Parts: sequence; structure tokens; C-alpha cells
Amino acid sequence: MKQTIKNSVIIAIVDDDDSVRMALDSLLRSFGYKVRTYSRALQFLYAKETAETDCLISDVQMPGLSGVELHEQLIAGGIHIPTIFITAYPEAISHLGTHTPTVIACLPKPCDGNKLLNYIEIALATKDACSI
Repeated sequence: MKQTIKNSVIIAIVDDDDSVRMALDSLLRSFGYKVRTYSRALQFLYAKETAETDCLISDVQMPGLSGVELHEQLIAGGIHIPTIFITAYPEAISHLGTHTPTVIACLPKPCDGNKLLNYIEIALATKDACSI
């Protein structure tokens, strides 16, 4: 596995909850990652930087386009980003991640920081395989 150069890695966080976005942004920046945050799925979907994203962390349930719908639209558009879903509704977790290899994990909120960081490393290690 090639070494990850964290300051060149772009992680996108899509969550309608300001406090979750800010906490994840702070955590990931403290570990040297470049982070871009979005309060709505459509903001991320239509951002010019979307295709440059190395890992996506997305809330499952958001107003408008859900995280799952966002993921499906990205794939339909040929953009395969390793994705980590987060949700305040743990019962939703069992229904996620079975339809595509780009879903790396589905974690309950609040996320365990160490677990999240572990899954980000897995996502980055599998990024090349996801784009095939």
C-alpha cells in the first residue's frame, strides 16, 4: 500500500448539522487532512471539487437529497468516491453499504474518532480500486 500524504488528501464532509460538520472538520484537520464541508448534498454534487475528493463522509438523512441518493447520483455520473456514511438512526445502518463497493462503512452518530480515522485510511487505500 502506498503511503498516504495527508495534506494532499481531500475529504468532503456532507452533513446538515453544523455542529457535526465543525467537529469532523476540526478532527480531520488536526490529523493533517484537507477538508471541505457542505451543508447539503446538492452543494457537494455540483461543486467543482467533487471529482477531486478522495473520501466522502456523508450523513444518511438530510433535507432534500439524502446521503444515499447523493452516493447513487455520484456513481451514476461515473464518480466513484469511497464513502463513509454517518447516521443518527442506527437502525438505518443495516440497510446501507450492500449495493456498492464504494461504501466503506456506516457509523452511528456520534462517531468514535479513532474508528472514523481507521475507516478513512481504509477508504484511501481502496480509492484506486473504487475508480475502476
